[in-house]
Amino acid sequence: MTVALASDLAAQVRAGQLPAAARLMTWAERGDPRYVELAAGFADQLGAAARLGFTGPPGAGKSTLVQALCRCWREQGRSLGVVAVDPSSPFTGGALLGDRVRMADLALDEGVFIRSMATRGAFGGLASATDDVADVLDLLGRDLVLLETVGVGQSEVDVARSADLTVVVLHPGAGDTIQAMKAGLLEAADVYVINKDDLPGADRLERELADALELRRGPLTEAHGQAEPRQPPILRLSASEGRGVHALAERLDQLLAQGAADGSTATRRRANLGRRVRRLVEGRLLERALSDGKLQRRLDQALARGGTLSAHALAEQLLCALPHGGSPRPDEDDT
Repeated sequence: MTVALASDLAAQVRAGQLPAAARLMTWAERGDPRYVELAAGFADQLGAAARLGFTGPPGAGKSTLVQALCRCWREQGRSLGVVAVDPSSPFTGGALLGDRVRMADLALDEGVFIRSMATRGAFGGLASATDDVADVLDLLGRDLVLLETVGVGQSEVDVARSADLTVVVLHPGAGDTIQAMKAGLLEAADVYVINKDDLPGADRLERELADALELRRGPLTEAHGQAEPRQPPILRLSASEGRGVHALAERLDQLLAQGAADGSTATRRRANLGRRVRRLVEGRLLERALSDGKLQRRLDQALARGGTLSAHALAEQLLCALPHGGSPRPDEDDT
């Protein structure tokens, strides 16, 4: 595809053409150089879409909740994009597409664009190209972009870094509070949702969450001399029955408006952009360093010599062999 045709593709996405958006997302997921070039051209056109992250342990009902919220916002005439990060197949590396199957009724609505992505081993349960796919949905003109993770446990905080607001979905009777504390979700959450609140243990879970949030707020504020942080609300609902979903949608809209007014959303977006840049730089430096095999050959030679080896020392030796440009220096045998 020529440069001109690639530019036309971005224009087609801006015009709301869904096939063009799907192709651009595919380029983004593959790391296609054409996407990299186009992204530089439309970066200043992004930012209108609010991004909401949904995370929590498996079985909490995240997909059901996202589906219910989509219906609620569609009733208001708002357009939506959903990025559902599914587990990767251990054999093909592709997404299992479970969320797309569960949201089949929404897939027929052109006002809801659903994109399933594979984690491909990405840390934090979020595929590495999730931000780029969300950018394409923003370019497509979606009002809201919903990011849903696989719920891998310890590293859900990645969602908070990619979203304007993060919703942590829990359900009674599964040790969710302890897991949330281990995963750092107390710090990541902007809203807590107790789904399936008609099950035994819902009252206890709500009390434990409230106590944990209160314990976190006091010591952190005193120790760092910070202003008292915003206390995340705890909302109870049943996504499968639709009970409480409209109240959650209203609360999320209120928090988004508040974030836009006080500048906290802009601050989060700048921080996320910085993390994206660092991640890309790290990945590209590593790719360049390993591209011609010289670094791997140096490592193989060091391992073949045997003896007591320190992983840190070997890593330092390999780093010292790299010039500032990020490509390996010529092997001694090559000179």
